Amino acid sequence: MRLFSQLKKFLPTYQEIQQYRYLHIFGDGLKQPEVWAFKRQSVAKGVAIGIFCAFLPMPFEMVAAIFLAVLMGGNLPFAIAGVWLSNPLTWVPLYTPCYLLGAKILQLEPIALTSITLSQAGTHYAALWLGCLIIGGGLSITTHFTISFMWRSQVRQRWHRRQLMRIERRKKHTLERTEKQD
Repeated sequence: MRLFSQLKKFLPTYQEIQQYRYLHIFGDGLKQPEVWAFKRQSVAKGVAIGIFCAFLPMPFEMVAAIFLAVLMGGNLPFAIAGVWLSNPLTWVPLYTPCYLLGAKILQLEPIALTSITLSQAGTHYAALWLGCLIIGGGLSITTHFTISFMWRSQVRQRWHRRQLMRIERRKKHTLERTEKQD
C-alpha cells in the first residue's frame, strides 16, 4: 500500500508525541503498535471509531476518538480523520435524521430548534443523543465491515494477479527450455 507508506512520512514519531505535555492523559496507550499500524483491522477500527465519534453531539469529539482508538486498538490518524466528517457545515444534515429517529423512538413530537424551551431541551437533547448513538453505531459497524471487505478483495485481486504472472513466467520458461533443446 503506497498510500500508507506516504502517510507514515507525515506522522509524528513517539518521541515527538512525548514532547506534548497535554497528551500524557492517554498514558502509555500511544505506544501501542496497533494505534499507529496501517493494517486492515486497525485501519477499519480507526475509521469506524472516527465515524462513531463524529455522530456524538458534543464538543471535542477528537478526544473521545483518541480514547476509543487507544482502548480498542484502532488506527489513531484514521480515527481523528473520521471525526472530521462532523463540522459546523455538516451538523444539520448529520443531526437532523438522528434527532428525528430519537424523537420517534421516545415518542416525542419533533419541534423546531427555534421554538424549543429550556424545559423541553433536556428531553429533546436525549432524543438527539439516542438517534446519534443508533445511527452512528450502525454507520460505524457498516464502515468497519465495508473497509475490511474492500481490503480483503484488493488483497485477493493482487494475489490472483501474482499467481497469473507466475503461471505466465513458468510457461515462458518452459517454452524457452523446449526451444533450446530443439
